[in-house]
Amino acid sequence: MTDEGKPLTGRKVLIISISAFAVIFGANMALLFNAIGTFPGLEVKNSYVASQSFNDEAQAQMALGWTPSVSYVDGELTFTLTTESGAVFPPELTVEVGRLTHGREDRIAALTPVGDGYIAPMNLEPGYWRIKVDAIAEDGTPYKSRLELTVE
Repeated sequence: MTDEGKPLTGRKVLIISISAFAVIFGANMALLFNAIGTFPGLEVKNSYVASQSFNDEAQAQMALGWTPSVSYVDGELTFTLTTESGAVFPPELTVEVGRLTHGREDRIAALTPVGDGYIAPMNLEPGYWRIKVDAIAEDGTPYKSRLELTVE
């Protein structure tokens, strides 16, 4: 019996159970739609087509011997590409900075060559950032790299 002296019937238990599952279902749906709406999840439009040349492109990229690095200090993003013989400055280079979980803050870094790398002034809020590097070597070999950066 309940506190008011009314009996707990099967109908009340059914309503309580349905209400509890409705709240859980509603919360899950809200989280699902929020996750889908904020994370595009696509790297390539057609993964099958991209997979056909993946091994050849990966071997050509490894043959370049480039090692990327990125850092962020006092409003400046520093990016370098190096080999055993020193810094590399490819003729075509794009560095895109964005969040790992959504594309709203994605931006292309305005790179300026300085010393053995590049700098780009930008304001990055604290957290995890994805650095997407696309370059073309002197011989036409495409280079792609994905780095993660933590800004504190």
